[in-house]
Amino acid sequence: MASSPTALIVGAGQGIGLGFVRRFLESDRADKLYATYRDPQSPLLKISDPRLHCLPLDITDEAQIEAIAQTIKAKSDKLYTIINCVGVLHDSEMQPEKSLRHLNTEQLLHYFQVNSVGAVLLAKHMQPLLKHEQRSILATLSAKVGSIGDNRLGGWYGYRASKTALNMFMRTVAIEYRRTCPKAIVVTLHPGTTDTELSRPFQRNVPPEKLFTPDRTVQQLLTVLDQLQEKDSGEFFSWDGSQIPW
Repeated sequence: MASSPTALIVGAGQGIGLGFVRRFLESDRADKLYATYRDPQSPLLKISDPRLHCLPLDITDEAQIEAIAQTIKAKSDKLYTIINCVGVLHDSEMQPEKSLRHLNTEQLLHYFQVNSVGAVLLAKHMQPLLKHEQRSILATLSAKVGSIGDNRLGGWYGYRASKTALNMFMRTVAIEYRRTCPKAIVVTLHPGTTDTELSRPFQRNVPPEKLFTPDRTVQQLLTVLDQLQEKDSGEFFSWDGSQIPW
């Protein structure tokens, strides 16, 4: 991928998103880089670089997504790369469900708000910034467990289903973007198991060679993104470039 003048990393406060910010700045992938965060104590805010513009965002709040889009439009008329790294698997109040008896409405809705709805609303409000004649990318981190065809173990109801919904949302976005933003390539990505807060409680049975550092994950995903062609829009790719069944 050639150096992209303007990029946006959503969910850049930690983990893979923060890794993307660091890699973009180190490798001059963006002349201007917007990055969103939730935690005001995020290490993102300690990065000093004139190309970096940090913006607070709760992706479950559409008004905030729209405000971010307007802020970017006021300074940049185009985006060339958007990478959405936001996702939730667990927190202090919720754990992935192991069986039906663990299901509750509030937790299921939270999974969908964060992992699915926020991503498609981001595609809605960033659409005008992708209506240009140069190659652009809208990539969203998904998860292999969201593949219906690959589901052999069950469990993790809300996380699985919200990632499946995310894949359908972005597939549908890709179809509309072919008409409205024909140079935009829309994909979902499985990053592999990465050593972040999201995966940390579930790493016990992961072989060491399959547990990636955030920096390695970012490099692998950028390799995938650099090789994408327009025909790949709407597809679901793993970190090694292979396609994952829906």
